[in-house]
Parts: sequence; C-alpha cells; structure tokens
Amino acid sequence: MGDPAHVTAAASAAPAPEPDVAARRGRGSRLRRGVEALVVAAFVGFIGWAVARQWPRVAEVIGELTPTSVLLSGITAAAGIWFSFLCWRAILADLGSRVPTTAGMRIFFVGQVGKYVPGKVWPILTQVRLGRDYQVPGRASAAAAFIFMLMVLGTGLLVAVCTLPVLGAGAFGRYWWALLALPLSAVALWPPVLNRGLALVMRLTGRDPMPRPLTAAGIGQAVGWAVVMWLLFGVHLYALLYGLDVDAPHLLLRSVGAYAGSWAIGFLLLVAPAGVGPREVALVLLLAGTTEQPVALVAVVVSRLLMTVGDLLWPVVGVVLERRRRRRAADGSAGAGRVGD
Repeated sequence: MGDPAHVTAAASAAPAPEPDVAARRGRGSRLRRGVEALVVAAFVGFIGWAVARQWPRVAEVIGELTPTSVLLSGITAAAGIWFSFLCWRAILADLGSRVPTTAGMRIFFVGQVGKYVPGKVWPILTQVRLGRDYQVPGRASAAAAFIFMLMVLGTGLLVAVCTLPVLGAGAFGRYWWALLALPLSAVALWPPVLNRGLALVMRLTGRDPMPRPLTAAGIGQAVGWAVVMWLLFGVHLYALLYGLDVDAPHLLLRSVGAYAGSWAIGFLLLVAPAGVGPREVALVLLLAGTTEQPVALVAVVVSRLLMTVGDLLWPVVGVVLERRRRRRAADGSAGAGRVGD
C-alpha cells in the first residue's frame, strides 16, 4: 500500500472539473430527474384518474378478489423472479465467472433493487461492486447485466409477437414502435454478434478482453430460462384475472403476451424506473380486448404490488442465505485448522 500522505497529495493534485462544466452537469442531472418524475407522475396519474372515474365498479371488483388467487399470483410472481436470476447466472457463467448460488443471489437480487431508482445503470453498477467480493471481473459483471436486460427485452417482445393472434392485431396499435426493437434485439443476442460487440467496447475503453467468449449453448440456456420466466409472469397475471371471473378465450396466452409486451414497453420508455406507470398503462390497454377496464385496472395494480413485494423479498433471502453459507465456510475452515494442529 502507498504512503497515505502521498495518496492524499496525488488526489489533491488531480484536476477538478471546471466550475462551468460541473454546473452544467448538475443542471442536466436535475433536469433529467425532473423529466423522469413528470413522466412517471403522468402515467401514474392516468391510472389514478381511471380508477377514480370508475370507482364504484372498481370497488366491486376489489371485493371479488379471493385470497387463493392473490396467493397463487404472488407465488408465481416470485417463481418468475427466480427464473430471471437463473437467466442472469447462465450469462455470467458463460462469460467465465461461476459463483455459489447464494452468492449469485446476493449479487443479482440486491442489484435488481436498483431498477427502482431512475436510470438503467444502477443495477449494473451495484452488481459490478458486489461481484468484486467473489472475484468476478467488473467487465464480466457489467456485460452480464447488460446482456441480461437485452435478453429479457428481446424474449419479451418475441413472446408478445407470438401471442398477437389471440391478443388481436390492434393490441399494439398505440405501441407499434415497440415491435421495431424485436429484430434488433434478436440479432444482438446472436453470440458472434455479442462477442464482436463486447470486444469492440473493450478495445475502445482500453480494458482487457472478456475472460471467455459467449457460446450458443450458454445463450440458449439463458433464453430458455427467460422464456420460462415470461410464462410464469403470465400465470401470475392469469391467476388474478381468473380469480376475477374473466372468461375470455385463450386467457392464459393473452395474459402471457400482455404481460411480456407491457414489460417491454415500460423498459423501452427509459425515463420510468422499473417501468412504473408506463407498464401499467400499457397492460391495461393490451387487456382491452380481454376484459372490461375496471377489472384490468384492479389486476394491474395488484400485479404491480405483488411484483414489488417479490423484488424486495428475494434480496433479503439472498443476503440471509449467503451469510449462512459464509458462516458455515468459516466454521469449516476453523475446524480444519484445529484438526491440523
């Protein structure tokens, strides 16, 4: 380690940003946060207005919710979140970094809480920092987080397109632009394309190459887990709609497609943290041909609450299990040391 005085002197000698540049950055950051808050407020306000406008019927629908349907919806939501973790872990392992399951849970689930903060970079930055505790190179953590988001978006759009025959051709009438991202995300998930893109980024940033190139088998496994995730999220929505006595043809397929499509739309509207607001509005619109609006509003709001609970519970589970694993490992090392003596 270097001399503290030398480190302090070097730090103080580092050039500070020009006052005008720093001021412009500060104003830009405040403006961006203000725009994000306005967009989220506008979409949430729309949901609130729609609920208030139809409150008598909405209140009646809320009374029709059963504990069984809510419980089943919550369980399948939690299961879907688990499979999103398996998708990310498959990508990270394909990049050459394998970590214990509980360590991966800590990295991924704690990092995912960052999606509720405005900006898409927080989950990536958090996972990079936590990954260092397990000797995961920062470039591998960042690449895995970015590819995971790209994969979830691509598979979500693919699932939505596959269910268009039951959702109706006009389901994406207001969101046709979201479907334009499907070909781009599909091409970007092809391993040779990904590897070339990662190599280019590493060269431009002056960093070492990736520990290992991505493979078709690894990406294929991650895509499989992502598809299972979307199916479970669809069942999560289906349980709520079925519990509210929605009787529409192909209700399960409609639920899967509408949820996947609304998630992709919320993600593409970058200003909304965790897609809050835009995703709910899109889901209500995508369910327009499936059920009446008050029922869709109740299902959408309850769905968001259950998903948020799952997003907050899994990090707790991951941290607790990882602490237990570390404690057992420390106890085992101490026992081995005593035997050696």
